[in-house]
Amino acid sequence: MTQDVWLVKHPYLQRVASLQALIDAALADVPIADPCVPSWDGYTSDFHAGIPLLLSPSVAIDFRGLERPLRSLVEALALKPLPGKLARDARTLETQLNADRDSPRRALSWLFDHDSFTPTSPGLLRYSGWSLLARYLRPVVDAFSGWRDEERWLRPYCPTCGALAAMAQLVGADPGRLRFLWCGCCRSRWRYRRTGCPFCQSEDDPQLAVVAIEGESGLRIDYCEACRGYVKTYEGEGNESLLLADWTSLHLDIIARDRGLNRCAGSLYQL
Repeated sequence: MTQDVWLVKHPYLQRVASLQALIDAALADVPIADPCVPSWDGYTSDFHAGIPLLLSPSVAIDFRGLERPLRSLVEALALKPLPGKLARDARTLETQLNADRDSPRRALSWLFDHDSFTPTSPGLLRYSGWSLLARYLRPVVDAFSGWRDEERWLRPYCPTCGALAAMAQLVGADPGRLRFLWCGCCRSRWRYRRTGCPFCQSEDDPQLAVVAIEGESGLRIDYCEACRGYVKTYEGEGNESLLLADWTSLHLDIIARDRGLNRCAGSLYQL
């Protein structure tokens, strides 16, 4: 499945696809140095205690080098033909980030809920900021995935940044089918229990249900009657870059909302 074929089948996603393309093009022009992959030795006890990598005091990842790229990315977006309100939001956010030397640092810290910074456009900052962070953190995420013992995590939140899962994936065939959760912020993927709600952690089978979407053979909605939380799930392998991208299944979020279900994970597309 290619993105072009997906958009032919889902033409209502074209505007979101165009926005994503603008972000990707702006991000590609921003020079970003690779981070230093940390030593895992000092982090092992925090990992076993369930502390996400980026929230551990034992791990030092330098984000200071992203202050100028964040400003450059928003400046580039302000020059792009963004639709309507987003164009104004980009200009006001650009002005805010250039207001003083400390604003980009505080904006990055705000993405981790570590600062009282009040962005003029929180949706756009979250979207552009995490797009930048995901690209910067890719070597760390890949190395961390290779190091950690997935059986020692199995938690409902991201082992890298601590965010709740935006998507899930079922791999293989029963009875040995595996379930993975996917982070919409840093793009990490991690193992989780085959059954159970990834939000309230209920394992009561009668409370767990599935909404099959007609015409969407690879996607479904898994939800919990107990907490009314849901996670969009991709059944299969081979189309991860497309079907786990979150924006490609925004119509499932609308279906879930119309059924009274709650998206517990944050969405970068709430902008």
